Amino acid sequence: MRTQKIVAAVAGAVLALTMTACGQGGGTAGGGNGPLIAIVSKGFQHQFWQAVKKGAEDEAAAKGARTTFVGPATEKDVEQQVNMLTNELAKSPKALGFAALDSRAAAPLLQQAKAQNVPVVAFDSGVDSDIPVTTVATDNKAAAAEAAKHLAEQIGGQGKVALVVHDQTSLSGKDRRDGFLDWMAKNAPGITVLAPQYGGGDQLESANITKSIIAANPDLKGIYASNEGSAIGVIKGVQESGRQGLTIVGFDSGKAQIDAINSGLMAGAVTQDPVDMGRQLVDASLKAINGEQLPKRIDTAYYWYDKSNINDPKIQAALYQ
Repeated sequence: MRTQKIVAAVAGAVLALTMTACGQGGGTAGGGNGPLIAIVSKGFQHQFWQAVKKGAEDEAAAKGARTTFVGPATEKDVEQQVNMLTNELAKSPKALGFAALDSRAAAPLLQQAKAQNVPVVAFDSGVDSDIPVTTVATDNKAAAAEAAKHLAEQIGGQGKVALVVHDQTSLSGKDRRDGFLDWMAKNAPGITVLAPQYGGGDQLESANITKSIIAANPDLKGIYASNEGSAIGVIKGVQESGRQGLTIVGFDSGKAQIDAINSGLMAGAVTQDPVDMGRQLVDASLKAINGEQLPKRIDTAYYWYDKSNINDPKIQAALYQ
């Protein structure tokens, strides 16, 4: 119902955008007179997005392009993201980078971008649409399967595990859930996986969910958290519950997860390479502006890291604090 309301609201915005966007300039973001690439992320509260932003800005500066980079305050605010997408398209960018919180809610504006001949490059979670010319993203299913494999190994292939997922509307949320579940179903018959719980990537909500899971399941052996905010929340929830001996695996990086791994509170996590994601997003956008053919998908790297390899230069290059 909420998505339907947002879609209805967007319809009016698209009409207004049609009347105004084509006559507006590219804005003042970045430097020089190069093409403007407008980037709308899923959020701004996690260090991950700051690292993507840095990669995008560095690549734009190197290639003589300009960028804007915006995102809602939290990864639950679909309506705010839609409003930001409306505003960015009104600047008549030469290309649009977009990480959708809800593809259905954004669909009318993606159609508008297509009508304006603005190529859309999806990134991170991707967009459930055929409009993007490519998707720059981690193989989230494969990365989640890597987390599942390490969690299963840590608990000896036996016991009960839970997962706290950041959402069930974005492609990254669904893929990081399904990649974990699929690997467990195919490879870990001795492990019982509880139904996924969704914390919106919010630390407090994820912590409260974690405490509820622990209280209801005294025999719980492990927890998987699907993004930075979820992982920090799970860490806090376990600490606040006083429960000892739980194996926690996470996704993404950030100081809190790195500290938890170094202290032994978290077994390990899968990190993406957000700086590289930002670079490749801008590079793909410039190629699209120039009319170059792009592959359907551009995969960015991911790595499992734990206390044993966290200081490896390859891992260090992909971590962000």
